[in-house]
Amino acid sequence: MLSSLYHYILTLVIFLPFAAALLIFLLPKNNKKMSLNFALIFSVFEFLLSLLIFKWFKINDAFQMQLGMEWIPQWGIIYHVGVDGISLFLVLLTTFLTMIVVLAAYSAVKERVREYLAAMLFLEFAMLGTFLSLNMFLFYVFWELMLIPMYFLIGVWGGERRIYAAVKFFIYTMVGSLLMLVAIIAMAWSYKAQTGEMTFEYAKLLNSELPIKAQLLMFGAFALAFAIKVPMFPFHTWLPDAHVEAPTGGSVILAGVLLKMGTYGFLRFAIPFFPEAVMKLLPYMMVLATIGIIYGALVSMVQPDLKKLVAYSSVSHLGFVMLGMFALTTIGVQGSVLQMVNHGISTGALFLLVGVIYERRHTRLISEFGGLSKVMPVYGTMFMIVMLSSVGLPGLNGFVGEFLILVGTFTSKAHPWMKAFAVISALGVIFAAVYLLWMFQRVMFGPVKNPANEGLSDLNAREVVMFLLILVFIFWIGIYPKTFTDRMEPAVNKIVERVAPMNVKIKTANVGVHEMRGEGNR
Repeated sequence: MLSSLYHYILTLVIFLPFAAALLIFLLPKNNKKMSLNFALIFSVFEFLLSLLIFKWFKINDAFQMQLGMEWIPQWGIIYHVGVDGISLFLVLLTTFLTMIVVLAAYSAVKERVREYLAAMLFLEFAMLGTFLSLNMFLFYVFWELMLIPMYFLIGVWGGERRIYAAVKFFIYTMVGSLLMLVAIIAMAWSYKAQTGEMTFEYAKLLNSELPIKAQLLMFGAFALAFAIKVPMFPFHTWLPDAHVEAPTGGSVILAGVLLKMGTYGFLRFAIPFFPEAVMKLLPYMMVLATIGIIYGALVSMVQPDLKKLVAYSSVSHLGFVMLGMFALTTIGVQGSVLQMVNHGISTGALFLLVGVIYERRHTRLISEFGGLSKVMPVYGTMFMIVMLSSVGLPGLNGFVGEFLILVGTFTSKAHPWMKAFAVISALGVIFAAVYLLWMFQRVMFGPVKNPANEGLSDLNAREVVMFLLILVFIFWIGIYPKTFTDRMEPAVNKIVERVAPMNVKIKTANVGVHEMRGEGNR
């Protein structure tokens, strides 16, 4: 029984939320409590199933728990899923945050609760399918499916400008995705020309030989789709609108998981598929990542709206993820993957905290608050820990990821300017401390000047449980990251080693040396 479940566990984890989303529509329309309880039971069970994946996962660089079934065999399209040390923690992050978002919906969602929960569970289904797909056609199907529920979550349950934000989000991401589809098809046809076999299989396309010009074009198509999703500077303009107008749960999933689709796409596909193009374009990617770190932090400093401040902070934090990834060292890429998880936890929690105060005061303007720690001491304590984790305080999760990224970048030999990129990007850590601590001071300390804040209720039992679950991972990653880094290291090494020979090749060409010995950049 367990041996059969081992091979079907990923498919079960992917499709269980889809089944739950359909079943929710069979419940009575006006029974909000029943819909919430049903969704919570399913999301908790889904998270427990994902922990089973974690338990069965063996520390190696292979894709595990694979399942492949024919779909459209004449075109090389099959249903093929598997998990490695990179996708493992993104799957756990997805199931965990979905459970938290359903728990938050008890007070956050007032209308069309059944439909909201169905959209959220369908979104979870699409996100998990994206992380676990090992066939490029299947990956693209799940990638596009994500747009539909998020479009409705923003457009139906969002704020005053929700339609504008939803349409902008949809158009931006769709344009990049279509170019990626063209590149995927081009890769499949190129492989057919070389071998006579039509395939969309990830492992086979990975071994396809492409000339440098083709690599540059295809990397550009993939990179545009992923850069918009990250979002990297200057493709970030859809993000503040989407975050501000989205409901609290939508913002949590958007920041916590959806943005990671872009960084995951770079690491899983763009970098290993086109290693020569990566080395050619490396300095440009590092420049954009560094600009994003500083720009996102500076813009966050001047935001009067709590939610907009957290939204722009994502541009800065995900700039760090891109920096570590393109450092092309094991330690840098490990930090990048870990920081994807850290950002999902910390920024997701910040959006939940903003949502809690918005439910009580119906405003997010920093100027409307002050002295909240006196009125809501438990809320203030939770806010302080989450804020410090986002700053990168040693002992909390954010510090580990940023430290690994900066060390990995500083020690990288992929480009002569790597040390400069690391030093400049380190300023982003200082700026993060400035805008987050200043925001916390204005919201939590000082006298309670606004009478509307005097009678605010502190966190209830459900909200305390919600944040305590998040704090477990904030402290766990901060104190003992080995649980996470050990499992991701073999898969990270595999990608770094694939690009490392290109690193040596480019350097050899640059110095005019025909024979060069040396180890790959690890």
